[in-house]
This record gives sequence, C-alpha cells and structure tokens, in this order.
Amino acid sequence: MAGPHAADELLLGFARALRAAGVPVTADRERTLLEAVAEVGMDDRAATYWAGRATLCGSPADLERYDQVYAAWFGGRPWDGASPPRAHRTVTVADLSEGAQPSGAGGDEDDDVVRAVASATEVLRHRDVAEMSPRERAELAALFARLRPRAPRRRAHRHEPWRRGTVDARRTLRAELRRMGEPGTVQWRRRGQRARRVVLLVDVSGSMSPYADALLRLAHTYACAGLPVEVFTIGTRLTHVTRSLSQRDAERALVAAGSAVPDWSGGTRLADGIRAFLDRWGRRGMARGAVVVVFSDGWERDQPEALGEQMRRLHGLAHRVVWVNPHRGKTGYQPVQQGIVAALPHIDDFVAGHSMATFEHLVEVVALA
Repeated sequence: MAGPHAADELLLGFARALRAAGVPVTADRERTLLEAVAEVGMDDRAATYWAGRATLCGSPADLERYDQVYAAWFGGRPWDGASPPRAHRTVTVADLSEGAQPSGAGGDEDDDVVRAVASATEVLRHRDVAEMSPRERAELAALFARLRPRAPRRRAHRHEPWRRGTVDARRTLRAELRRMGEPGTVQWRRRGQRARRVVLLVDVSGSMSPYADALLRLAHTYACAGLPVEVFTIGTRLTHVTRSLSQRDAERALVAAGSAVPDWSGGTRLADGIRAFLDRWGRRGMARGAVVVVFSDGWERDQPEALGEQMRRLHGLAHRVVWVNPHRGKTGYQPVQQGIVAALPHIDDFVAGHSMATFEHLVEVVALA
C-alpha cells in the first residue's frame, strides 16, 4: 500500500480506472469511497476492498469488473477466505489503445486488458485537445457520450408536499374533513425546485479553432441532455445554434452547426458578440437567473474596456458567470491577455477547458452553480 500522503490519489486513480472499465462511478461515489476508506484505514487491504465494492458498485453486473480492476490496480487478491470471490470469467472490454489485441480467456490475460484500457483512457482524458491526432480525436468523440450534464437547481415559486418544512394548512384541513373532523397527521410542504437555464457562448475564432470541435461536442452533449440550454457561437458575429445542435447524431449536429456559423475561424469580437446576446436575448429573459458559460481564450480585437463593460452587464443579469479558457490548466499560464484582465472582475468561476478531464470538472461546476 502507498503511504498516507498518496492515499487519496491512489483511491481516486482506482475509481477513474474503474469508470474507464465501464462501471458508472460518479463523483459522489468517489467522495463516499474516500470517507469509507478513511474510516477503515488503508492498511487493512480486505476492508479497503469491501469499502470500495460497497461504495463504487451500483449493481451485481459491476462486481466482476470491480474485482478485475482491483486486482490490476492494487495487485494480488485481497480476500481473506471468509468471503470467497465470485468465479472469474472473461469480460470483453473495449480497448482504446492503439494496436490493442482482443482479450483472451485466461484470468491474468484479462487483468492485463483491463489495465491497458484504464491506462489508455486516462492518458486520453488528460491530453490537450489541440495536440491530438485525428485518430485520438475520434476516440475522444466517443468519450463525450459518457458525460452526464446536470442542470443547476433553483427554488420555484410553487410549493410541493414534503416530509418536513412548513405546515401545509390546506392539505391538513382537507385530510381532516375526509376523516369527518378526526385529528390526524400534519401535512408539510416546502418550496419546490426547478432546473436553472444554462447558456453556452462558444468562441469559434481563429485562435480557438483547435478547440472549437471539442467545445461544440460538449455543447451538443448539453443540448441533447433534456436540459434548458441555449448555445451561441461568437466570432465576428453572434450565431444561435441551439436548434442545429439538438440533433441526436453528434456528427450531423456538428455539420449543421458548422453550416450555420458564417464566421468560423475568423476574427474575435467578444464585446460585440456579448452585447448582441444581451440586447437581443439576454435582457428579455434568457440570461436572467441563468448560468452563463463563456468558452474563450480572451483574445479581443476591439478595446478590452468594451469587453469589461459587457461582462459587467452580463454578470448583473446572470445567476453565475463561468469563463472556460483552454490555456487555464497549462503550466506557466498567467491571465495577462487584455480581454481576460478586463473580464476577470465579473467572472464567478475561471476554469480550464483543454481536455476531457477539464470538461468533466466543468460539468460539475455548472451543476453546482
């Protein structure tokens, strides 16, 4: 086992390898795993195995794959004999590594396959999109189907029945009338919740062209998730592409969006694009109380003060403003571009957006906004 200083990294790496092998491990399950192992202690291998199995597996179908990944990640078998493992059978797993061979029938061979799949997927998740080969981009496109965007929540005006909260006098009285005045259980209610709108503003100028395809695939994932989402592209003009990206087939959706955008890989006029969005859609209600996500590197062709003023207007209308910069997560990056400097005072979350791992983090940031 690794030392205490590396325990969290080791467990989170194991959870991500398990997700890459096909087990639907969520962020909540990862946090529960860390809490459970903190209780039993990493030194107890058997307890660590059962803690992970109890927190990361959601159905009996996940157990066999969990055993494989555990053995590949930690090495050896953790069982103490009191609870024998399930029969070890061959599980065919899609390998994303280049030149991979199909899995065989032996148990050791299956462990090697799972390890190779986890390694290849992890490397791909953390690769910079701009540096990927065409083959890697095709493999990355398949990973977008695993994203599960969630809409942020807001309190609704209507109330709903609940097990606690404030007394629902009307429902309580009606229940007593049905019982001919006999006293009974008090009914409670609370303010309901509704999905908050998400607005995506994607910079498709020349400086953002290496990331534009991946960002529009991310926007397509949001548009097809059944959430209240609106998508716009910004270059030298503003283009509304929500309808184009609403097609289920990702390739057709991107082709339709590309046909609708006349300024692909052109100049950058962020201030004018945000102004057009606010004047035509934002002030009429689309941006009010919404989570607005701006995807851009901050290069501005016009005066940066104009961008700062439009970001101030946007921040005043929106519930939260998230700025996604593909260079944010790179070593040595400093937000020195004039556009970023002007916009930063009006940004709530400034996050990276250059890899699948950063896209997964962005999904969580938006869901919790």
